[in-house]
Amino acid sequence: MLSQNFFSILIALKFIPTALSQSYTQNAHFKGRDFLGAFNWETFDDPTHGRVNFVDQGTALNTNLSYADSDVFIMRADYHQIVPSYARGRDSIRITSHDAWGDSLLILDLAHMPEGCATWPAYWTISKNGPWPQGGEIDIIEGVNLNSNNLASLHTTTNCTMPQARNQSGQVISTNCDTAVNYNQGCGVASTTPNSYGSGFNNNGGGWIATWRSPNAISHWFWPRNAPNVPDEIRQGDCGVITPGDNWGMPDATFVWSQCDYNSHFDPHQIIFDLTLCGDWAGNAFPTAGCGPGNCQDFVDNNPDAFQNAFWEINSLTIYTPPS
Repeated sequence: MLSQNFFSILIALKFIPTALSQSYTQNAHFKGRDFLGAFNWETFDDPTHGRVNFVDQGTALNTNLSYADSDVFIMRADYHQIVPSYARGRDSIRITSHDAWGDSLLILDLAHMPEGCATWPAYWTISKNGPWPQGGEIDIIEGVNLNSNNLASLHTTTNCTMPQARNQSGQVISTNCDTAVNYNQGCGVASTTPNSYGSGFNNNGGGWIATWRSPNAISHWFWPRNAPNVPDEIRQGDCGVITPGDNWGMPDATFVWSQCDYNSHFDPHQIIFDLTLCGDWAGNAFPTAGCGPGNCQDFVDNNPDAFQNAFWEINSLTIYTPPS
């Protein structure tokens, strides 16, 4: 008798054909100054306990921690000041979209991501309704310190796990998405595509990251800037209609619903970009990251030059939604 696990694997491996036949229509396109009106600059204490001081939009623009023109949007950590011990942390940025989306395709054209010791940048989505972890969390770009491989993850309430075997090129790191398990590790997949994170990504001119979310799966694709297999509709960017096809290739990461009820774990999400420093992950990993002697907080406080490359440079972000 065939086990239930066998059928779960079959479902996981066959998730994609019906979804790829569907066209998506452009719902929003953010480029350059568009980000200033579409996102909120958060100023609360970093929930991951980073050594950062998130500043408001006015402060960010006045101090060049955020910059936008007609073609590009940049946000970064301060790289000039010594941080006094009594301060909340080094000035940095966390922005959240005003709008929220459910089933969708997100296409990010990214030229540069924050890199370096003590950094913990993330591009992710989270439930607008919450409270976290209700409604789920989708981490699209994430890593710390000198990592070279991107980590994509889900974080959910209870009863959401992923099968080991899935249609993806990435390496499974963990399969339980429940935030209450293993210190909120989530269910993660590390990209095996070269130059998917950090200095390698930046030195290669960045690339494109596509995130597809549907009742069939959540999948992520990454194409380096100079890759010969970048689909035309991805490279072109601002399309009115887009239809994922076989020319997209195998996703870097795929999360399927054979062991997780999609509708009860995920609702409409806001988009977030942030850069924290140290904190629960980067800080704990700092001693073994090859970043030299000392602790993470002292490094952040006393080495402003170390954060010259700690910035996001976004060419565009386009959101497509399925027919209603």
